[in-house]
Amino acid sequence: MRLRRIALGTAVLATALAAAACGTNDSAAPTSSADNRTVTVTIDGAGAVTTDPKLAAKVPADWRAKGTVTVATNAPYQPFIDFQSEGDTTKFKGLDYDLVQAASARLGLTPQWSQQPFDGLVPGLQAAKYDMIVGGVTDKKARQEVATFVDYSASGTGFLLLKDNPLGIDDVADLCGRTVGVQKASNQAKNLAEYSKASCGGKDITVKEYPENPQAVQALLAGAVQVVAATKVNLMDTQAQLADKVVVAGDSANPNGWLASPNGFGFLKSHPDLAGAYQAALQSLVDDGTYGKILAHWQQQAIGLVTITVDKAID
Repeated sequence: MRLRRIALGTAVLATALAAAACGTNDSAAPTSSADNRTVTVTIDGAGAVTTDPKLAAKVPADWRAKGTVTVATNAPYQPFIDFQSEGDTTKFKGLDYDLVQAASARLGLTPQWSQQPFDGLVPGLQAAKYDMIVGGVTDKKARQEVATFVDYSASGTGFLLLKDNPLGIDDVADLCGRTVGVQKASNQAKNLAEYSKASCGGKDITVKEYPENPQAVQALLAGAVQVVAATKVNLMDTQAQLADKVVVAGDSANPNGWLASPNGFGFLKSHPDLAGAYQAALQSLVDDGTYGKILAHWQQQAIGLVTITVDKAID
């Protein structure tokens, strides 16, 4: 996953709040008792998701009484989070949006969304400006000093090849002796250089850096490189857009990508019960197939997990 950097300085907070998105119809039917509140949402590609009373009982009393949870994000960062329409920063869509909407409904909660500067997400969480941060955020050990992450997917490096894979490349070991295009100063540039030195036995990987991933893809199509290495989640989008020209290597040993790191929804460390409730809700979505349908709708099955974990950063 692209490493999205979160500074720990003072956030400049936006004011827009939203709880609706393109293709997701939210309807809450609260009863006279907060403990019996029922929330139902309809998620494109997955259908209706409604409250499970046993899971809702895991929600801490303060949130159960309010019936809402505040969620901060930074759009656009497709496919995780995006605006429903250009120019409107109050309505969202995306993989993370749908997963949060569905998990919240299962807990009897209605999310209230706000757009924030990315470097303000953690400071705002620390200041209790909101309850949760989402948007393709990598769970990293350094970030766990201030937040608890419920890991809902994992994404590493994928390898983009010309259609039909004429070189027979499957995983990183097949890159020795090849020319690989990457984004300048990316994790892929660093990791491939280290791998080449340690594991290629003199058949070095030639790494060519480009300002952005699209230029690396164009270099592949032009024959200037043999492979493009980038975050697998982004390469799946490229494959969908250029299905007649390129393919992402299968890499059966690393289905989530080489050196995959988990992506997480972040909660304040002082709210472990709220994080635990969302872990249970997301696991219920995995178990009943809703999670898989949401990933499929966004063509992101490659980053899916079988078990929802907490704080499983690899670095």
